[in-house]
Amino acid sequence: MNVILAKTAGFCFGVNRAVTLTYDLLQQGHKVATLGPLIHNNQVVGDLEAKGALTCADVDDVPDGYEVVIRSHGVPSDVYEKISTRRLVYHDATCPFVAKIHRIAELAGKKGALLLVAGDAEHPEVKGIVGHTSGKVHVFADLPELQKLLPEILQQESITVVAQTTFRVESWEKCKAFLKKECTKAEIFDTICNATWARQQEAEDLSQKCDRMVVIGGHHSSNTQKLLQVAARHTRAVNVENADELEREWLAGAKTVGVTAGASTPSSIIEEVLNSMSEEIRDDMSFEEMLAASEAKPLYAGKIVKAKVISVSPTECVVGIDGSKHTGIVKLSEMSHDPNAKMEDLVKVDDDLDLVVIKTNDQEGVDTLSRVRFEAQKGMKDVSEAAENGTVMEGDVMEANKGGVVVNVKGVRVFVPRSQATLRRDEDYTKLVGQHVQLVITECAGRKIVGSINKVSAEANKAKREEFWANVEVGKKYTGVVKSLTSYGAFVDVGGVDGLCHISELSWSNIKHPSEVVKVGDEIEVYVKSYDPENQKVSLGYKKEEDNPWVKLENEVPVGTEFDAPVVSITKFGAFVRIMPGIDGLVHISEISNERVNKVSDVLKVGDTVRVKLTAVDFDRKRISLSMKACLDEENGEDAE
Repeated sequence: MNVILAKTAGFCFGVNRAVTLTYDLLQQGHKVATLGPLIHNNQVVGDLEAKGALTCADVDDVPDGYEVVIRSHGVPSDVYEKISTRRLVYHDATCPFVAKIHRIAELAGKKGALLLVAGDAEHPEVKGIVGHTSGKVHVFADLPELQKLLPEILQQESITVVAQTTFRVESWEKCKAFLKKECTKAEIFDTICNATWARQQEAEDLSQKCDRMVVIGGHHSSNTQKLLQVAARHTRAVNVENADELEREWLAGAKTVGVTAGASTPSSIIEEVLNSMSEEIRDDMSFEEMLAASEAKPLYAGKIVKAKVISVSPTECVVGIDGSKHTGIVKLSEMSHDPNAKMEDLVKVDDDLDLVVIKTNDQEGVDTLSRVRFEAQKGMKDVSEAAENGTVMEGDVMEANKGGVVVNVKGVRVFVPRSQATLRRDEDYTKLVGQHVQLVITECAGRKIVGSINKVSAEANKAKREEFWANVEVGKKYTGVVKSLTSYGAFVDVGGVDGLCHISELSWSNIKHPSEVVKVGDEIEVYVKSYDPENQKVSLGYKKEEDNPWVKLENEVPVGTEFDAPVVSITKFGAFVRIMPGIDGLVHISEISNERVNKVSDVLKVGDTVRVKLTAVDFDRKRISLSMKACLDEENGEDAE
């Protein structure tokens, strides 16, 4: 089966601009909300939402603090007014071709012209165009609808005509010819974008040469559906959003298949479909058979080849493909998943490699190849067997998103939902990125491969818990990890068991929240204060007796000592002064001055530093008496001498 890919397939300029802008904002940490789905592609929209972007139907739905992205379709003028009223930051990704139509529509309204728009009245681009004119407007979908408007058109003094950027070219040409003949005063603007013209023309030509046409793109994408209509006039055509929708039976018997894609289709999905078309031929073959079948046959995307390294540079290596006159390029990203890897450390000249063809270029004879995808195909066999047998596998966590983490297991991307990534719901699963983990494969169906890390962790923790309860005793010390914080304390993992270290046990000082002393992830030394095996509860202590400020006070500050200290609070009966962290003493109102003090706040305020004398300590009741007057008396006595 010969597969021909249209040269213009994939993202157009406007869509690429909007998608790149949004991804950049998310990567920079901005909170982003798009007005409607950014593009008509569920996979891209889903990925953006997984990275934190919100899809909002209206400006009123955008939460405070979010920045608005106006998609390439554009919006009516009143939307800008709503954004301004709410004082939201916005980024305008309206396609320049669409923005040009907005200006034409606005000018038509100012001069009182009737605006005629060729397009789908329910399409967001058309709604945006209509929302930029202040005059009368009609939208028509085809020539028959335009013909019905002729009586009203002929009564107008001024007429402006535009087309939706993705309008079907053939239909637009018929509408223009009709208007030029019937209404010479109509001012017609050719506003179908260049990419649409090129795509539709190429689909027209390609479909006449092929037994089948595959049109890749959203089922609700206007430009994709136009391509499907064009192709279907000449051959059997089907629209798929992704590789999973491509049916094997539909390709049966086809010698030549043409492939094109709408302007909202990313290159990654186009590649997946092309690879899937190649895989359909090889689904029933073993890995060894696929390798053998690759010899001395034409190159195609997805084919396994042997190659010899010709040259090595920091970013890529050049290889000669066995049994072919073609040269291949392997980029560093396709040689290893390790972001820190260096090409010169991975391969050297004359090395023999097993690779997978990603993209062919028959005209230039230079193909793009991948070793990581070859390893993934080999790894799939092991992953499939592990899914059936429940075997524990190992891998490296590559990335995290809103739904969970992706683990590289023998070159295979395994998705682990966040609920299966950590043992605790409140634990930060994103910290797994970069870690080497063990996991089991819970689902392996086609490209959907799902795993669980916490099932393995739970088994390991079970053994730890049994060991803990067999050996625990009051006073025993453990090195634990802080797993979560609450208003009343910190939960610390001391070996498969989470013990509670109450807030009063974290510090000798009075603290308002555990975060003043520890944070999640800290490794701390604790000791067992009490435990309840029946209810599986453990109480832990963290503060050490040698740090007890009352012990320090008894050993270091005898009664009669004078010192300077800050006032920390004022009451009706006196002022409390901070002796050391965790200990405050009272200067009674009668001990403030030799003069009568009616109101403490008349003499002292919080933050004042005062000279005091330690006059008495009740260690049992934790009460301390201080005197400012005693210091004054001693000073006066010295002066008298």
